[in-house]
Amino acid sequence: MQNIQEVRLRIKNFAEDAVSEWGLIAIVLLLGLASFGLGRLSAIEETRPAVSIAEASHLSEQRPISIGGLIVASRKGSAYHYPWCSGAQTMAEQNKIWFASEKDARAAGYSPAKNCKGLGTASSE
Repeated sequence: MQNIQEVRLRIKNFAEDAVSEWGLIAIVLLLGLASFGLGRLSAIEETRPAVSIAEASHLSEQRPISIGGLIVASRKGSAYHYPWCSGAQTMAEQNKIWFASEKDARAAGYSPAKNCKGLGTASSE
């Protein structure tokens, strides 16, 4: 128990000596550097352009899904897609072929699109 008290007193005496000799200078110097750094940081933040979402209105619009079927393929392609997949949305309307199921699309010679999640994993009816 006495060892702990001795260590505590040594630390306390060292801290008092350090603050009395160089501590005040170190504190003032560190405070000045911190203030300078925060000032620079706030200047950098003010010069950044504000983030705006001006062109996102067309992305938030809901697109209607055609009621032609569950699966769509292109006459010129070899893969079938869900109507909401990106590949299906880039097809021209006149080139779209609609199928009621994945089984029907496979029977017509189409394979599942690799970039359309969930195709080919569901059980075919």
